[in-house]
Amino acid sequence: MTRPILLNAFEMLVPAFQSPGLWRHPDDESNRYTDLSFWTELAQTLEGGGFSGIFLADVLGQYDVYGGNADAALRGGVQYPMLDPTLITSALAAATERIGFGVTASVTYEQPYLLARRFSTLDHLTGGRVGWNIVTSYQDSAARNLGLSGQIPHDKRYDRAEEYMDVVYKLWEGSMDDDAVAADRESGVYVDPEKVQGIGHDGEHFTVPGPSLVEPSPQRTPLLFQAGASPRGQAFAANHAEAIFFIGYSPQMVRGWVDNVRGELVSRDRSADSVKIFAMVTVIVAETDAEAQAKLEDYTQYVDPEAALALFGGWTGVDLKGADLDSPLEHVESEANQSALASFTKLDPSRVWTVRELAKFISIGGRGPVIVGSPETVADELERWMDEADVDGFNLSSAVRPADQQSFTRLVSPELRRRGLLPEPVKGQTFREAVLGKGSRLAEDHRGAQFRSAGVASA
Repeated sequence: MTRPILLNAFEMLVPAFQSPGLWRHPDDESNRYTDLSFWTELAQTLEGGGFSGIFLADVLGQYDVYGGNADAALRGGVQYPMLDPTLITSALAAATERIGFGVTASVTYEQPYLLARRFSTLDHLTGGRVGWNIVTSYQDSAARNLGLSGQIPHDKRYDRAEEYMDVVYKLWEGSMDDDAVAADRESGVYVDPEKVQGIGHDGEHFTVPGPSLVEPSPQRTPLLFQAGASPRGQAFAANHAEAIFFIGYSPQMVRGWVDNVRGELVSRDRSADSVKIFAMVTVIVAETDAEAQAKLEDYTQYVDPEAALALFGGWTGVDLKGADLDSPLEHVESEANQSALASFTKLDPSRVWTVRELAKFISIGGRGPVIVGSPETVADELERWMDEADVDGFNLSSAVRPADQQSFTRLVSPELRRRGLLPEPVKGQTFREAVLGKGSRLAEDHRGAQFRSAGVASA
């Protein structure tokens, strides 16, 4: 029997996310992305549909590789303009009771002391329903705008990130005892000084004496997501992730990554199933298979292939402007998102992609698969992916927003419930409990647990 399916919505606070051009569809409301009610209503819809979380992506620059500038991305609204996902999270929590929020933040451009305070604050204000998607970032435009001449080389970004994680673990897990905040009116002691410790970190990249600015939050360390599929990214995930997000267009491609990372986990004395693994999918569903196919055909009228190539260029650092549309896509080394390019050039020897095919494919659903059909067909396909890719759930992207999410919760969620495959998040659970099915704090075999002080419980 297939294990329960975990669902996150894959979103970004932008007018066009993974399906360039679909913002023009008459049913699309993405132009409301600056309206708080757009997001609170979506969060409520997803919570009602049994989603465990909303995964909020983020980048810190423009997609300016295609043609040597950002013009195509700007015309297509491709992940630009964009809002800061950390600032909306507490509002979404106030509008909901059970759903969690996976928020992307970069270790390359954010000081660990400040990030630790921000996520501890969010963990308090959401009642323990926050997660952190750890990224090292991949855009030259972001590096330039944040004071660098260009990106830090790919593997060095991860080397730096390893130290970064030690700093935040020390702040979250070892800086204040569980009972440091006494709030004792009779003695006049609010915080017991003997139960607060500086972390005294003095490393290659960071010097942080500490202690943490924020008292211990429900999870202490937020639920930790990671999405790197490169060899170095997978090694980093095996050290730190509790949930991993892969994007590949076939179950076989994703299964290769899954098998590798589970092996990496075991090599670090973590259980092979100590993380939950999510694959990205885009679902187009209707009452019948024929109606869903008609919906897909309708969507294809609005795709923007040039904007799709601008998106691909931003991911990979590869400029396909002026390329022969029927020429095969070739692999080049870059400091950008290495797995994004490898997906179409190296990881599937049975498939040779042309530039034209690439642009068409990315135009709906980005780099992930598009599942089209009735609720029964969609549920069958999700189960097939679970079995063949060995994933625990899906980050669900949408072409027409929020109509596709609404259709999924109206049609597919009831079918998954009928099959006994959709676990319902419980009010009062932390995000870690909802996703991992265990306690609210880091597991004992997680690297971060070694930084706990004696006054911190593991429950």
